[in-house]
Amino acid sequence: MEPPLGVEFLDTVSTDEVLVRQSRAIGLPTALPDIHGLAVRVTNPDGSHGDLLFATTGLGRLTRHVLTFSKEQYGRPATTLLPYRTAAGPVLLAARASGDASVEILCAVGEGEWRHLADLRLTQTLADDQVISFDPVRHRLPGLEQYDWVRRLRAPAYEEARESRSDDAVVPTRDS
Repeated sequence: MEPPLGVEFLDTVSTDEVLVRQSRAIGLPTALPDIHGLAVRVTNPDGSHGDLLFATTGLGRLTRHVLTFSKEQYGRPATTLLPYRTAAGPVLLAARASGDASVEILCAVGEGEWRHLADLRLTQTLADDQVISFDPVRHRLPGLEQYDWVRRLRAPAYEEARESRSDDAVVPTRDS
C-alpha cells in the first residue's frame, strides 16, 4: 500500500485465510433493520490471532463514526468505528459489499479518503453450534494499537461480554 501504514499485515500483499462472523448486533427480528456486524480473525506471525470488528456506519467524514441500521448484512458499509493508532496516524478500517460473497476492505488515515486495502472472499460457513468469541481489546494485530481513550471506552463492554460467556467460548485453531 502506498503510502505505507506501518502495519505489516496491511502493507504486505498476501493471501491469508481468516475467520469471519457476520451478525445482527442488537438481535432484532429479521423483518426489522438492525446494526450489522462483521468480525474478522487474522492469524498473527507468532501464531496468536488478532480480531477486527466492523459495524454498519456511513463512509463520510462524520458518518464513518456513527452506527446505522440496515435490513441486510451488507445494506450499508461498516467501519471499525474507532481509529487505531499506527505509524501513519489514526487509521479507520471499513468493509463494504463488492459482489456476490465478496467484501472490499478499505482504510482511511485520519479523516482522509478511503483507499482499497484488500478483498475478502466469503467461502465457508461454520456450524451453527460453533460459538466463537471475538475481542479486539485482547486480540490485536501487530501495528494496530488502540489509543488509551479507545481502550477505556471499549473495556467495560468487552469485560461484561467476557463475563457473560465465562470466556469458555470456542477459540478455533487453524485446524478447526
